[in-house]
Amino acid sequence: MDLDPALDALRPLGGFFRLRTHPGPAEAAGAPDPGRLPTLAQAYERVTADASHDALTGRVALVAGRLRTAEPRVAASIAQQSLAARLWSAALGCAVLYGRLPDLDPRLLRWDPSAAAPDDLYLTEVRPLPGDAATLAATVLDGHLQPLGEALRARFGCAPGLLWGNAGSALAGAAGALDRWARAHGRTDEARRAGALTDELLAHPLLRTTGTRTGTAFRRRSCCLYYRVPGGGVCGDCCFLRPPRSSPDAASG
Repeated sequence: MDLDPALDALRPLGGFFRLRTHPGPAEAAGAPDPGRLPTLAQAYERVTADASHDALTGRVALVAGRLRTAEPRVAASIAQQSLAARLWSAALGCAVLYGRLPDLDPRLLRWDPSAAAPDDLYLTEVRPLPGDAATLAATVLDGHLQPLGEALRARFGCAPGLLWGNAGSALAGAAGALDRWARAHGRTDEARRAGALTDELLAHPLLRTTGTRTGTAFRRRSCCLYYRVPGGGVCGDCCFLRPPRSSPDAASG
């Protein structure tokens, strides 16, 4: 199936899978002009001077406020995992439902760091790419998660193992949601395709040590640090069975 300009096939999957494109209903409803939003490429740029007003730092501060955490590294981890989940969901959803992938070059994706899915990402142009695992890896891992991770490590001191663990967890979560939707609607071929693509991606050198996938269940080898949030705990795929009492550094890599 060819990609349609609005990527309508993603809509039934829910907000984390959807991408706003031009023209779209959000613009018609009077939403903020996407042209005024920064691109993700701009958000990933390393800032050597005052970074207090850039989009990525603003997003981390927003997450910190919502979670009531005074630890920037914790907020950065949660913010990164959320963005990774958005990118994997949209990319994997397109690859499975269309057999094609829209070019998600960071220069084509505008980002509203104050908004929730699906109003946070805006794809300015739909350019079709192959929907295979190699293209997914090049698009999401190389194009987004590598530079995003470098920026977060430089600004907030996030450990690489923590961030790649988040990436693997986000991929597995997107795949599980897509599998449940496909099977609920009798689309078993698409469920199998989602599983096959996910297994290929988790075998990638950047992800193959992040955890173990059995069926659609994933157990990661690191911790996203959510247990350090006031009132937080361990996630369903965490390496910990209960919140640890000691430093998380050994588990976060």
